[in-house]
Amino acid sequence: MLTGGDVNDCTQFTAVMEAIQVPRPGPGRPRTRPAHVIADKGYSSRAIRTYLRRRKIGVTIPERADQPAGRARRGHRRHAFDPIRYKRHNVVERCFNRLKHFKGIATRYDKLAAHYRSAVTIACLLLWLR
Repeated sequence: MLTGGDVNDCTQFTAVMEAIQVPRPGPGRPRTRPAHVIADKGYSSRAIRTYLRRRKIGVTIPERADQPAGRARRGHRRHAFDPIRYKRHNVVERCFNRLKHFKGIATRYDKLAAHYRSAVTIACLLLWLR
């Protein structure tokens, strides 16, 4: 999903999840529900966790520092968190870091979303071919 620079990422979470389509090996419709989601603290909200729980998707999201006290006050149990699985989220972070080495992507010179998306696609292809 491509949004303006002033839009918070977590507001687009459900739109991104609805757009997921993973092709199956062989015949059949593509999968639209991942088995597990690994995200950083910015996605640690009650709405996102509820959405994932309803769709029966596993979650590895660390809690923000202000959340455990509020949850304990309401009498809710602690969220499960797997630190070993969470270490794998750095793959995506490293990908974004490498994309930001392209000046046009890091500064977003393109005014039209289609042009910016094309630049990101070309940068991804160049990184893949390296």
